[in-house]
Amino acid sequence: MRLIDQLMASYEKVGGINHLDGKNLPSKETVTALAVDFLRLLFPGFFEEVLSHSSIFKAHTAVFLDSVSRRLEEEVFKSLEYHAPDGLKTKDRRPYAKEVVNDLIASLPEIRELLATDIEAAYNGDPAALSKEEVIVAYPFVEAIGIQRVAHRLYRKQIALIPRIMTEWAHSRTGMDIHPGARIGTHFFVDHCTGTVIGETSVIGNHVKMYQGVALIARSLAGGQSLRGVKRHPTIEDNVTIYAGATIMGGDTVVGAGSTIGANVFLSHSVPPRSLVVCEDVKVKVMSKPDKNKPATDFEI
Repeated sequence: MRLIDQLMASYEKVGGINHLDGKNLPSKETVTALAVDFLRLLFPGFFEEVLSHSSIFKAHTAVFLDSVSRRLEEEVFKSLEYHAPDGLKTKDRRPYAKEVVNDLIASLPEIRELLATDIEAAYNGDPAALSKEEVIVAYPFVEAIGIQRVAHRLYRKQIALIPRIMTEWAHSRTGMDIHPGARIGTHFFVDHCTGTVIGETSVIGNHVKMYQGVALIARSLAGGQSLRGVKRHPTIEDNVTIYAGATIMGGDTVVGAGSTIGANVFLSHSVPPRSLVVCEDVKVKVMSKPDKNKPATDFEI
């Protein structure tokens, strides 16, 4: 009982990380289950344990879609109870939750068209890919971008918590951190994708390819909450390639169309279209391992 009393005292003293006697927040478990269900809707047959037969597929999809809609509507309503868009009256929260869900469900064909371009870019851009089927079932990037494109629709409707829960779930599975607010064009591909970070106000054009460890980040977060709503992350125009480990920083930084950013570049200013940006004067020193029978040698590359 002493431990319980100490824990209760902690809950009273350190109140900022409690959520008691307040509004019921969206369930992380339910939202992550819905994320999986959206992958099943976006890529039918690829995320199922048992393949559906085409003769019953329409009826199965109708029932499944109804289940997804009902569960998501409840979670969106919880989100609106926690934090509603400015001007949304209490009596309008339930109708707005239904409107948001209906809008998202109606946008699934459009999202699938975007994802088809991403799969095409991944397959055409990676000689290691045996087929588009392999890209969908095996490439972590597919889950990351699939969930982000769904979460982005909710983000645009000013739904709190749920979009971030979705993309952070994808982040934990794939190693790729894409904020739901990022605006991403067609034919997007991140090879390997581990360690890639794309910030909230990033804007990415069409036919952009990145590699692992690329970061599109803010110049400084010292302003804290005063920076909310301010463009803090870079704009990447069409047909840009960014190699592994590159960091591009700042909301006023624009990478011009057709540019290539080399590996490990740290870029904090704009570059014009068709730029080649590389690191210079980087030396690699190669030394022989110690050997008592011969002197050590070394040389630089």
